[in-house]
Amino acid sequence: MNGLPFEVPGAPETPLFLAPQAGVSESPFRRLCRHFGADVVLTEFVSAEGIVRGNERTTAYLRFHDDERPLGVQIFGADPVAMGEAAALVTETCEPDFVDINFGCPVKKVVKRNGGSGCLRDLGLVARIVRSVDEATRLPVTAKIRSGFDEASRDPVAIARVCQDAGARMVTLHPRTRADMYSGTARWEEIAAVVKAVGIPVIGNGDVRTGQDARRMKDETGCFGIMIARGSHGAPWLFRQSRAALDGRHIPGEPDLATRFRICVRHAENAVAFEDDPDKAVREFRKHLGWYTKGVPEGRRLRQRLFRVEGLGEVRSVLGEHLRRQGVFPGVDELYRYRGIGAPNGPNRDLAAAGSSVSQESALATDR
Repeated sequence: MNGLPFEVPGAPETPLFLAPQAGVSESPFRRLCRHFGADVVLTEFVSAEGIVRGNERTTAYLRFHDDERPLGVQIFGADPVAMGEAAALVTETCEPDFVDINFGCPVKKVVKRNGGSGCLRDLGLVARIVRSVDEATRLPVTAKIRSGFDEASRDPVAIARVCQDAGARMVTLHPRTRADMYSGTARWEEIAAVVKAVGIPVIGNGDVRTGQDARRMKDETGCFGIMIARGSHGAPWLFRQSRAALDGRHIPGEPDLATRFRICVRHAENAVAFEDDPDKAVREFRKHLGWYTKGVPEGRRLRQRLFRVEGLGEVRSVLGEHLRRQGVFPGVDELYRYRGIGAPNGPNRDLAAAGSSVSQESALATDR
């Protein structure tokens, strides 16, 4: 099998990808995952029509920092011409490492316009879109697919072959149909079938929630790389655990409560620094607060408070008070103490220093 069509530092045998996820894989989270071991990241999926029209909100999704590389911009749409134009614009204005095509999003508002997994109802359209994008950009073109639109059309091998023949140089398979949404179990055997059927790298995606899952997916499917999506929500350290499992090393445990909250606060600080409107950034960060506190002692009561926070100071205060109630001292002061380590200082502040410090701290905590 050929290698990836873009360079990955360190050339890992099985690269780990952070999946493109609307409202989740923003730049601050991508950088945090990179520092925990994600080898490749992708932007949130971006509308080709919005790119072509120069929509301000759409353009904001394309912001990234060089330390996020290798990075792919994922675009979606059902018009081959618009998809090609969007790819050309992204190539010239953003210069990512590759352009990824979204044939997997199952969300109704995307599918009803024939975008995302809606395209899978017409494999001729899939081919035209891939070909148009490939002809419009000098960058490698990749595709993320599902196994079909519904059970009747389920044929991931045929879909992957169409993408390959039209010019895609890598394909990622989430082995569920659009009708499945996120229910049931991802059929990893379909990833294995695609690996055998095509000559381009196949990235496996779906139901990777632990380091052991990553190792098992690799062993069972022979996929070239592994993409992690929902398993990373509130748990960016999953990449570190997955890398250890893939390398046959001891898998670090979950971070202790104080370390988990420090990582959460650092993520929140950088999310606020990245956006122009800090209050809006905190409101949008509430979903992350819910994920970071999943499974913690008295988590339900904690989330009820966190889902009402309005500012960054309130986030620190609520989390710090919770640490004190759990007998973790010095509570609030513990979270403020980390504020000075690589604290963000503007919308373009890089997470490198902060992510490095958090990662090292987490390593100490989780290897105990």
